[in-house]
Formats: sequence, structure tokens, C-alpha cells
Amino acid sequence: GCYGSEFDVWLTADNVLVVNHDDQINGLVIETSQSADILKQKLPNGETVPTLDAYLEKAKQTKVKLIFELKPHKNKAHETEAVKLSLAMLREKGLMSRTEFITFSPNAVEQFIKRTFNPVYYLNGDYSIDVLKEKGCAGADYHYGVFKKDPGMIKGIQDAGMKVNVWTVNKEADLQHFIDANVDFITTNDPLLAQKLIKASCKECPKACKKGKKSGKK
Repeated sequence: GCYGSEFDVWLTADNVLVVNHDDQINGLVIETSQSADILKQKLPNGETVPTLDAYLEKAKQTKVKLIFELKPHKNKAHETEAVKLSLAMLREKGLMSRTEFITFSPNAVEQFIKRTFNPVYYLNGDYSIDVLKEKGCAGADYHYGVFKKDPGMIKGIQDAGMKVNVWTVNKEADLQHFIDANVDFITTNDPLLAQKLIKASCKECPKACKKGKKSGKK
């Protein structure tokens, strides 16, 4: 019942897209390493690093939205190439209609908006509502601390015609706080708890209540 699943993408030095959270694996920096070296590394659970190609093949078997996070690359030209290659692969696999983009990189935000009509969300938390709107972002995807510091930002973003995602919310009290704040999306590592709280909140709301449409991404 989740809206989507979020994953993190890097581009190796020889232009192979791989899925991994951190910028390095076993001491190898992904964006400056060859794919042959990265792909033979073992993850803590014994598995190897997945390519984006392999990941998307599995994604084709599901129906959830793909919340595609391009990680910020130090080399911006390389990062722009990662945007181009990512979009080409998604189009080739027929997955563009199911994909939304998130990133901490201002450059990647601009590149995705320039090259696609898909929703693009900024993660870093330092864009004002006006800047988000000016850049063409679909909304803000900010750490929960940003919204707790400025609670009025949630309604301000929504009133400006954009959406609000909050990450990464795992504690029950925090989940309930943002459900009550009527955010559009919640990123969580505990989607079962999030769904339970959303359903409980909806018992007190009309059927058309927006809360019934919220769900965790992870």
C-alpha cells in the first residue's frame, strides 16, 4: 500500500549507473572508480552491488512509484551525464511514467527539470518556497527537522501549489505529528507503522481526506 520506494544512484568513472546509498564501497569512491572494480565488491550481506539496469528490471515487476534519488557528484559534468544516462535508461525500459526524482544537488535539480516533465523534489532544505517555485520543483522533500523548526512552511509550500515530503520519519510520535500536519508524503523505514497510524487517523476523517492517500516511500 505504499506510494513508492526510494533508491540511490551513482555513476562510475566509466559511465555505469549503480545503486548504492553511500559514495563509496569498501574504500572505493564510486564516481572515480571503474565499474569492474565496483561491481565485484561485496556488500555486508554478501550480495554484490546492483547496477541500475538490473534494479530497474526488478522494478518492472512491481507497480509502486520509483523515487529515484541521484546522489550529488563532486564532478558536475559527470553528474549531468548521470542525469542524461538515467533518463535514457528509464525511457528505454518504459518506466518514466512511474518515476519521480529527488536529489540534494542544485545542478541535478536543474538538469532533471530541464530534461523531463516528471516531478522533481529538492532534498537539501535550504531553498525557500519562492526559490522552489522559481526553479520549477514539484515541491520540497526536506528533513523533518526543517519542518519542525518552521511549521508554517508545510502549508506555505502547499498553498504555492507544490507538495511536501518529509524524511526520514521513524518514531511513532513524529509520524503522527506529520500525519496531523497533512503533509503529502512521508519517507519512513517503518511503512507498516506509518500505514497503521494513517488508517487510525482516517477513522476520524471523511473518506476523501487527504490523509488516506499518504504512505511511506521506503
